[in-house]
Amino acid sequence: MSADARPPAWVSAPGLWRIRGLEAFVPEYRLQRLPSLGTRAVIGWGRKGTSWVGRTWAARAGVPYLALEDGFLRSIGLGEAGAAPHSLLIDDLGVHHDARRPSRLETLIREPDGWFDSAMGTRARALIQTLRATGLSKTSMGRLDLDLPPASGPRILIVDQTAGDASIAGGLADGDSFLAMAEAARAAADSGQLLVRRHPATVAGLKPGCLPPETLRGAIAVDDVALDVLLPQVDAVFTVSSGLGFEALVRGLPVHCFGLPFHAGWGLTTDSLSTPRRGVERPLEVLVAAALIVQARYVDPVTESPSTPEGAVSRLLQQRDRARRLAGYSACVGFSPAKRGAVRRLMNSPLGETAFFASTAAAVAAARERNGRLVVWAGKESPEVAPAAEAVSLPLWRMEDGFLRSRGLGSDFNAALSAVLDPTGIHFDGARASALEDALEAGQTPAPDLARARALRQVLIERGLSKYNLGGATAPPDWPSDRPRVLIVGQVENDRSILLGCEDIRTNAGLVRAVRERLPDAFLIYRDHPDTVAGNRPGRLDADTARLVDARADGLDITACLDACDTLATMTSLTGFEALLRGKRVMTWGRPFYAGWSLTEDALTFPRRTRRVDLDTLIVEALIRYPLYVTPDGYPCEAEDLARRLANPDPSADSRRPGGLRRWRRGLIASLDRSDPPAY
Repeated sequence: MSADARPPAWVSAPGLWRIRGLEAFVPEYRLQRLPSLGTRAVIGWGRKGTSWVGRTWAARAGVPYLALEDGFLRSIGLGEAGAAPHSLLIDDLGVHHDARRPSRLETLIREPDGWFDSAMGTRARALIQTLRATGLSKTSMGRLDLDLPPASGPRILIVDQTAGDASIAGGLADGDSFLAMAEAARAAADSGQLLVRRHPATVAGLKPGCLPPETLRGAIAVDDVALDVLLPQVDAVFTVSSGLGFEALVRGLPVHCFGLPFHAGWGLTTDSLSTPRRGVERPLEVLVAAALIVQARYVDPVTESPSTPEGAVSRLLQQRDRARRLAGYSACVGFSPAKRGAVRRLMNSPLGETAFFASTAAAVAAARERNGRLVVWAGKESPEVAPAAEAVSLPLWRMEDGFLRSRGLGSDFNAALSAVLDPTGIHFDGARASALEDALEAGQTPAPDLARARALRQVLIERGLSKYNLGGATAPPDWPSDRPRVLIVGQVENDRSILLGCEDIRTNAGLVRAVRERLPDAFLIYRDHPDTVAGNRPGRLDADTARLVDARADGLDITACLDACDTLATMTSLTGFEALLRGKRVMTWGRPFYAGWSLTEDALTFPRRTRRVDLDTLIVEALIRYPLYVTPDGYPCEAEDLARRLANPDPSADSRRPGGLRRWRRGLIASLDRSDPPAY
């Protein structure tokens, strides 16, 4: 059905338009901001008082009201904090947490014969096993450290909820239900331990809880502990109507309900309340299939296109790993104002906080006070940074542009869409180890990522992608085919990768002379660094050395250069890595991250690099696991996502190379960027 032919639906709550991918959640309708005579449905949030206008209009117009609610695999981070949902429940009967009336989810569980077959059961069991293995939960928030004292009896977890939570009244419960829950949980714990978990929104200070303080005497608070860390140490869960009860059921724990959430009343929980509409036993697979597969709708927030529960799990795991990697306080120093907006987006994490400082002393003081870390832009690291961090045992992370960076130069103030963040060293410093080098040397690259590497490599080659994606002429040059064609890529000569990764050859002229001496009969093609061509940084060849090359390729797209050559010669340029991706012979006169692993011909030695590394493994570690990526609008993504975006740029974007006043204006705008990045 074409977009024009879809029936219109009025989105009655203006705030719903902020949902990332809203139209993909409801593809059967053409969404509109105001009702009209042709409106065929009304969409609102739940059935709370705020939805009254929409529900009333729908009833009078005789059209369905579709209630949206968060799905049970929602996000990494809180919806209250703006995290984009990966799943929503859309119900035309009621809402799943209101037991006072039927809901579409309850109906599915009560009447599985029409939809639950052996294939669905197999899929549900696989999903259960995945959730148990990964520990994903609705928002997957929380810290990873939990050191409980030894228990002489069972550990009982009681779950608080936020005051005013619609699921409390909807679950036929009230404040007394929480008192009864606390009393029963204390009795069940007996000589064991009573644990209490408040809602993340309560912990964040966004909403008050329901349990009075006096009911929690002697209880151990586990408020902000991640469920994948907490639940394996719990023997039973006591809840009123919290969705955490469903997550505990998925993990095989006994669950006691003092309200009537959607997962109660089916013989899987110990219940204090009942409803005539339930009272039939259903296996866990039916509950999971109904809630996570059939009733829930999924949209990938990165692509803003429909997804599946399995796809959502994969994306949520990526985002959780990223959030945990960036957890904690980062005190950043050495970042120009123009870089800060991009860095803020790249380091965005619901578990972290990023701040910028003008001096090393101020950054160190803030990081110590917050038990955080020092983050420095590696290419501009001043000599006092490392000693200052070491003096107070402060972790030091170095940041630098990623290897698939942007469409346009950083020196032209095009914001970086990727960056590497290294807690060990930095990849271009050949004198010391880096996290990338350590990962390659350890040889523990996850096998599933190797398939990703092969697919990513294919996309990069087919779409002609490189670090900056500057474009240029792509027609094959008329270079001779009877001589080996060797591409020599110039570099910015004061670049730290040369200062820290080279020995006797440190200039473009020196590299050209070394290549000519090594390959006297080769057809040498020289290409200046884009920053040098743009006039932003130094590194031009002198006239005498320029006569040693046979052709220049400054106006040719870099991927076209690589395709037309047999060999790439470089000191430390990333173009060597891009040449390896395309199956070219690569010769190095420095210590770039991709050399020393048996993939290149190297003039220098690499004492620390003892393993033979295949190309797929190098791609995994260098392009998939080492960097951080964001989409052009700042949403966290993966290498494949950014590759697709760079291969299909926004046609409305101005891709012309900025010069003069336009470049200055872009730099000014970048330096003024204080916008908050999109939440996960």
